Amino acid sequence: MQITVNDELHEVHARTLGAVLDELGYGKARVATALNGFFIPANQRSAQTVDEGAVLEILAPMQGG
Repeated sequence: MQITVNDELHEVHARTLGAVLDELGYGKARVATALNGFFIPANQRSAQTVDEGAVLEILAPMQGG
């Protein structure tokens, strides 16, 4: 299915957010996620389904001040 990840179109086969992150190469990286504009906590990603046309934002923490 096709989803938008950080404003780029991606073809993915996974059906849950946790599996999508794995498929995209994020694995166990510490990131924040928003699916269709809603924040999804890390402990809910394995149960959160992802549908065709979903919009996913993945944000990595930045260091500095």
